[in-house]
Amino acid sequence: MEDKIYLGNGTEKFQGNLISFSLNLSKLREAKEHFFEIDGTEYIKLQVQKKKESPDRYGKTHYVQVDTFKPEPKNEFNPQERPVGDVGRDEPEEDLPF
Repeated sequence: MEDKIYLGNGTEKFQGNLISFSLNLSKLREAKEHFFEIDGTEYIKLQVQKKKESPDRYGKTHYVQVDTFKPEPKNEFNPQERPVGDVGRDEPEEDLPF
């Protein structure tokens, strides 16, 4: 399991309709390995969570961290890897008596 990367703290405002927070850009730059690209634009997934002891002694109610989850790569289906005549069944190929 990867260590959590905390980027900042925030405060709940307007009865929970808004959470205002600041990000530590130095830590964000260190999290570059978690950036991903879609159509030439870089993104990073973040999580905003309520603190267990809310508010803390500084009045902060939430924290922001990098979403470090990395799914296991799925085996992509490649039709060229399937042997000729294999129709995807688990039964052995036998001549049927009819």
